[in-house]
Amino acid sequence: MTQPAKLTIDIYSDVMCPWCVIGYSQLNKALGELAGEVEAEVRWLPFELNPDMPPEGEGQDEHIARKYGRTPDQVAANRGQLHGAGDRAGYSFRYAGPGDAPKAMMWNTNRAHRLLKWALIEAGPTVQTALKRALFDAHFQQRRNVSDSAVLVELAEGVGLDPAGAAAALDDETLGLLVRREQAAAWDMNISGVPAMIVNGKYLIPGAQEPEVYANALRRVVAKGL
Repeated sequence: MTQPAKLTIDIYSDVMCPWCVIGYSQLNKALGELAGEVEAEVRWLPFELNPDMPPEGEGQDEHIARKYGRTPDQVAANRGQLHGAGDRAGYSFRYAGPGDAPKAMMWNTNRAHRLLKWALIEAGPTVQTALKRALFDAHFQQRRNVSDSAVLVELAEGVGLDPAGAAAALDDETLGLLVRREQAAAWDMNISGVPAMIVNGKYLIPGAQEPEVYANALRRVVAKGL
């Protein structure tokens, strides 16, 4: 019996990026389709979309209008398109927390990226992915402040990580340096948007794609022995 090909998939991503959630959901569908052919280890790499975001954050609608020059009607239309894309990928961006929905915000993600890097070092890619998914859900579905120390430690503890270690990781300058180096590596590869997936350290799949695009790309990597 032929053993599945082993691949590593490094995903440059930001917690604030809805297309990263969609891309990951579509990748998961592709990996399900490739069960028995491919065995993939997914690791998450940092890419801060808004490194200068202040501690108080910024309203999501206001941020999109300011950054991309959109009108309120265009912002609303974009939100509807995003919800539709999420639904098709199997991920809901609608508020699912308690009570009335708080204002949708954008947050600084530097400390979240430090925490994700620590999780990979401390516990490996499976736990890191669980934390990344928890961060996505906390931001998009629960509208929590994912730059807040207490929230980050709670999410880390929720996936089985040591809360004291998680708290220390948030302001660890060695982790901060690793985050900066990995982001610089992305810029050196001319990666300017996320998600960006690097297969086996060589093959770039940019943007959120349909499952069949991911599946075909991974099959080509296996066939070429990259």
